[in-house]
Amino acid sequence: MSVSQKNLQRAQRKYRIRATVQGTTERPRLSVFVSNTNVSAQIIDDSKHHTIAACTSVGSKVAKGTMTEKASWVGAEIAAAAQKAKVSKVVFDRAGKQYHGRVKALADAAREKGLEF
Repeated sequence: MSVSQKNLQRAQRKYRIRATVQGTTERPRLSVFVSNTNVSAQIIDDSKHHTIAACTSVGSKVAKGTMTEKASWVGAEIAAAAQKAKVSKVVFDRAGKQYHGRVKALADAAREKGLEF
């Protein structure tokens, strides 16, 4: 399978997921992005087209180690930012990635810090 075919299939999975996962004011969407070197997460209210909180490992001196450790750190930080913004329940958007490894580490860390999804 070529790289372009893999990217196409991931994009199709992403659009299928996004068709059913919508962030509202009561339950905003926790969107996760994982690149080769960094992890990012945003809490988004799709009804207002507004980002409530965001966290990334880009340029962070605290987030060191493996990618799984970076993902755990981002999950804990996004949960803290959500609590500061008075958000306790979210809808999880894995953006076409498998719920495995880095995505799972981020989700578990966010759940441990009190975010419900």
